[in-house]
Amino acid sequence: MAGFNLTKDAKTLPYLRLHPDDDVLIALEDLSRGQEVEGATLSADVPNGHKLNVREVAEGEPVRKFGQVIGFATQNIKPGEHVHSHNLATDLQNMDYEFGTNRRDVALVPDSDRRTFEGIVRDDGSVATRNYIGVITSVNCAVTVARLISDRFRGVALYDYPNVDGVVAVTHGSGCGMSSEGESMDVLRRTIGGFINHRNFAGVLVVGLGCEANQIATLLEVEGIEAGEQVRTLVMQEEGGTAAAVEAGAEIVQDMLVGANNVSRQKLPVSHITLGLQCGGSDGYSAITANPALGVAVDLLVEQGGTAILSETSEIYGAEHLLLRRAASKKIGRDFLDLLNWWKDYTARNKTAMDNNPSPGNKAGGLTTIFEKSLGAVAKSGSTDLQAVYKYAESITKKGFVFMDSPGYDPVSATGQVASGANIIAFTTGRGSCFGCKPVPSLKLATNSEMYNRMVGDMDINCGRILDGEIDIQKMGTEIFETIIACASGSQSKSELLGYGEAEIVPWNMGAVL
Repeated sequence: MAGFNLTKDAKTLPYLRLHPDDDVLIALEDLSRGQEVEGATLSADVPNGHKLNVREVAEGEPVRKFGQVIGFATQNIKPGEHVHSHNLATDLQNMDYEFGTNRRDVALVPDSDRRTFEGIVRDDGSVATRNYIGVITSVNCAVTVARLISDRFRGVALYDYPNVDGVVAVTHGSGCGMSSEGESMDVLRRTIGGFINHRNFAGVLVVGLGCEANQIATLLEVEGIEAGEQVRTLVMQEEGGTAAAVEAGAEIVQDMLVGANNVSRQKLPVSHITLGLQCGGSDGYSAITANPALGVAVDLLVEQGGTAILSETSEIYGAEHLLLRRAASKKIGRDFLDLLNWWKDYTARNKTAMDNNPSPGNKAGGLTTIFEKSLGAVAKSGSTDLQAVYKYAESITKKGFVFMDSPGYDPVSATGQVASGANIIAFTTGRGSCFGCKPVPSLKLATNSEMYNRMVGDMDINCGRILDGEIDIQKMGTEIFETIIACASGSQSKSELLGYGEAEIVPWNMGAVL
């Protein structure tokens, strides 16, 4: 799906046509009933970012945007009508899938010409973008202790450790009231294990209550993690309760700080960057500005040998054919279809549906169907081949563009990406999502200038400049790529400066609470 570039001189109309085959235009400002648009008189007000019809569409016929089907008319739609939830819906049709028909061979930039960033090399050779100590819980019952321990090391407490970015409490609401074996526990352990092993942690303290289903010893054994100088453990019941555990935990963290501070950044190829791709609070401009611009940045990263992770499986539904055409092999394509089939079963047994989307905020911003939303979401991934498909929180080892299974709920999806190895997150938003996910930095990309200016304290990049005619998508993508490099090198994102990133960690809770 190609991006749309609007030059400043061309921005003379209050609406936008994205593709010559489209049935709809996009309002660039609030349009009023009675206005004339391409020979049609508007029969209703059309809000900024929403769609207006310009062709006669009969009930049951497809409606196109970006040159792609975004849904089917639930009634006859005349030129000049507002196209939205009252007259457009998805149709659970059988898709005609093609595997690998739109592959693009990527010529990697020669090693001698690779871009660099200022990263931190760990003893095992892995590369970090931040340098934290983690206090990670095995169970919800240990959350207060973990937070009290991390609270000891805020502000001036780290004055003597300038190379340590902070002490992070990684907590969650699970770990007991569930079976100690099975899919739900496997996902939880894999997620916690991913955080314990994350290269952005110089050291980790794992805290448990003692009687939980998710026993620390079993967690470490299953995930192949050995306790030692960089991975310590603490059991509250063995220490004598909350106060004693906090004191013991604070001593352990204090002991870790000396080694954690003994690091320095050095020039490293950007191939060590693993970028998690997120979009939340999407609007009618997401697929026009921020998402395709981020896709350009992804292509630049992949050409440098880096890795980008697309997720949110339930929000790819309806656009999966675009990814399947980019699959590097039939097996990868089938792996992706297996995920979709699993999701159809998962949603059915939970008495919901794959098209139970967009959210009310998405709809207020102009998005109508999951197909429309998914087409925009896929645009974040650029144009290179899909190299692998991973389970939620599974360690990512393949370079290039990959997919990791996750729900569409942003905190859950981003948590899985971090557990999989993402060391930076790029998050597009049209409504103004506020988010962080320590121990990695999260960059916020605004889709429109109005929201960016209103929430400038939270937004890192204004992709609305594309709509304003100030910059094209290619240049915007290059700017995003440069911002990713700067952030990976230590420049703080807005969410980091505001203190986001601990409370927003949410592992995927897949099973029943017992």
